Amino acid sequence: MGAGILIRPVAGKADRKAFVDFVWQVYKHDPAWVPPLKSEVHALLDPKQNPWFGHGRAQYWLAERSGLIVGRISAQIDELIQVQIQPGLGHWGLFEALDGEAAAALIAAAEQWLRDNGMSHAHGPISISIWDEPGLLIEGYGQPPLVMMGHHRPEYHEWIEAAGYAKVKDLLTYDMDIRKELQPLIGRLIAAGERNPRISLRNVDKSEFARDSAIILNLLNDAWSDNWGFVPLTDAEIAYAGKKLRPIIFEDMVRIAELDGEPVAFMLTLPDVNELIRDLDGRLFPFGWAKLLWRLRKPRTARIRVPLMGVARKLQGGRLAGQLAFMLIDSIRRNCVERYCVGHGEFGWILEDNQGMVSIAELSGAKINHRYRIFEKKL
Repeated sequence: MGAGILIRPVAGKADRKAFVDFVWQVYKHDPAWVPPLKSEVHALLDPKQNPWFGHGRAQYWLAERSGLIVGRISAQIDELIQVQIQPGLGHWGLFEALDGEAAAALIAAAEQWLRDNGMSHAHGPISISIWDEPGLLIEGYGQPPLVMMGHHRPEYHEWIEAAGYAKVKDLLTYDMDIRKELQPLIGRLIAAGERNPRISLRNVDKSEFARDSAIILNLLNDAWSDNWGFVPLTDAEIAYAGKKLRPIIFEDMVRIAELDGEPVAFMLTLPDVNELIRDLDGRLFPFGWAKLLWRLRKPRTARIRVPLMGVARKLQGGRLAGQLAFMLIDSIRRNCVERYCVGHGEFGWILEDNQGMVSIAELSGAKINHRYRIFEKKL
């Protein structure tokens, strides 16, 4: 542990508040940073609110120097990972620091906790699960992150590698000018799909939101099941995700594809809520909530984001999978341009070696705008 640095576990409400609030000190001069909603961060950390804690446990620390907070970190163990991915694999995340000395001490504390709890390998940063904000931003610092994506200081890359970590996987996001028509070859593929009586696309129905959110998230569990790092959402997490997403779901931005009446693909698109909350400074009360509700009545954001998209595993690798994906992309693209005046969309994140999704993004005319990296180390 570095001289002059005190690493102590978070204990009590005051420490939890300090843990959440610390990012304002880190990024106060960064024009690309978007202040998160503090209530959302507190909910992420709280076992009473976040159903991830039904199969995982976490510890949080603060770093202090001369009585001032200079960093924070978490460490997590997910029991589903122990069974389904790799026994002995733990994570750390929610990492922020003002200098390299604090960073080294925080990472060392997280590693020791993982060792003490029987872990032999660490991946990070992952905050708190692969479904939250995985990876460290290493490209695209100058552009504000879209909703549900992270933003980090460039120095973190060097500090993490200095602690003995190496790349295990990159996660990519792609920017697309959605005002442009898709290339003619894709247009013909879409037109053929529209003539196929077996295929139908429909909007999500918010009057049946519990049903449709379960359809989407169960399709997600199926479609992503072979992906690196995949941990299936539990029933409690599916219900929680549906409840959280509902206020920012717009029916014509989320579509389900059916084949012979069976749901087989989906695309979930969100307005860039970061544009709507940026001036709230993380606070919904006393007036932030009313402002956000008003803005969400019919959002006018410059960008939209596709955080989740999937095709049933039984169709993957075939022509139909690509056809369904492009049909979903084009129909939602048109809706967003015509009804919401959106100019750009972001796909992702996408695993760097997921050739199917990378090809779909590139054939749609999208270009990489952010790269996030997950690191690993043997403990």
